[in-house]
Amino acid sequence: MTNRVALVTGGNGGIGTEVCRSLGAMGCTVVTTCIDAQKEDIASWQQQLESEGHHVGWVECDVSNFESCASMAEKVRAEYGPVDILVNLAGITRDGFAHKMEKDAWDAVINVNLNSAFNVTRQVIEGMRERGFGRIVNISSVNGQTGQFGQTNYSAAKAGLHGFSMALAKEGARKGITANTVSPGYVDTSMTAAMPQEVRDQIIAQVPAGRMARP
Repeated sequence: MTNRVALVTGGNGGIGTEVCRSLGAMGCTVVTTCIDAQKEDIASWQQQLESEGHHVGWVECDVSNFESCASMAEKVRAEYGPVDILVNLAGITRDGFAHKMEKDAWDAVINVNLNSAFNVTRQVIEGMRERGFGRIVNISSVNGQTGQFGQTNYSAAKAGLHGFSMALAKEGARKGITANTVSPGYVDTSMTAAMPQEVRDQIIAQVPAGRMARP
């Protein structure tokens, strides 16, 4: 893995930070995307990882926008080299029951959680095919398999992400490219921390370990 370039979308989140640390520890050159570096205080996040011995670069990108992803990929290639490993991790929630959900909430989640995987993968997979090596990991969710109240948008996007992975795996296998989905249960991150406490309590009550997973 030494000197492989790894791109992690939304890598400054709870799970993403651990992914960046792990890839860095393997010897990869790690780059993440963020949508607004100042608002997300990406510099402080980067400094924290630097203090631990992990150097992670970053590029601003709206992963829901194809042209933005094309520009981002070009910047990554120019500064770090061709991408060998891609982790599609960027995701949001806009929860609401289907009969009350606004179209904007549906579109936002589908665009960021599902369309982004194509938008980013499309920029790097041709190079992977040419070099005969690629590792693509798409972060889905258990809710893509089981569904969840108030998350028709999120569940649909995460289920779609798994279908995307299975088809991509078949297309890339003979070119040395693997594609896999990881579907975590509920993880203790800022995203789940924003849930109402009674909802968190109900979720934790169903987990055999009696707690959410840790990043």
